[in-house]
Amino acid sequence: MNLPNSITMSRIFCVPLLIWLLSRTFPFHSFYGEAEILGSALFILASITDGVDGYLARKRGQITTMGMLLDPLADKLLVTAAFISLVEMNPRIVPAWIAVLVIGREFLVSGLRSIATSEGFTIQASDLGKLKMVTQIVAVVAAILDHRWTVWHFGWFILPVHVIAITAVYFMALVSVISATDYFVAFWRKIEHASVARRRETFIMSRKKDVSTVDRFS
Repeated sequence: MNLPNSITMSRIFCVPLLIWLLSRTFPFHSFYGEAEILGSALFILASITDGVDGYLARKRGQITTMGMLLDPLADKLLVTAAFISLVEMNPRIVPAWIAVLVIGREFLVSGLRSIATSEGFTIQASDLGKLKMVTQIVAVVAAILDHRWTVWHFGWFILPVHVIAITAVYFMALVSVISATDYFVAFWRKIEHASVARRRETFIMSRKKDVSTVDRFS
């Protein structure tokens, strides 16, 4: 297994650890927020590896079939685990419908990508998709920290954790819907173009067949 795939696998291994850290069974929940700090750090680290493994695979020329399978799987598992855990851990910030929306969006995009691949074309990630990823990281981390703190005091500076968490979660939900719509529109245009190209090719082939038939009997 090459380095990029190993990094991807490490992201998958982070999933059960993240679920444990955010669950009620984690033995070190306290006023000091060890579980929240560790869970936030782990999610940020795992999210960073999402960009690292892809960069290394392209730079080293190590793009493999296994990597193409594991990378999106690791992403979906990490996001799904985080939001399902947050529904239990902090439902006032992440209600169930938010988790369903986010996870449903991931399944939709995965399905469209599978169809696109079977049709012989790909859809590049848009800026909206990248913005969605950033807002997901901010929303998850803020929602985790909000479980223990509503504000952070740094001397005279006050960080409104609760306000940031609510704003980030609902902004992330909005961006998820918009990016999913944008992805679907791009997919539809590509599939329509491919369908027109196939019909044109079929028409040309049938015309050539008719011409050859006429030449044979003339």
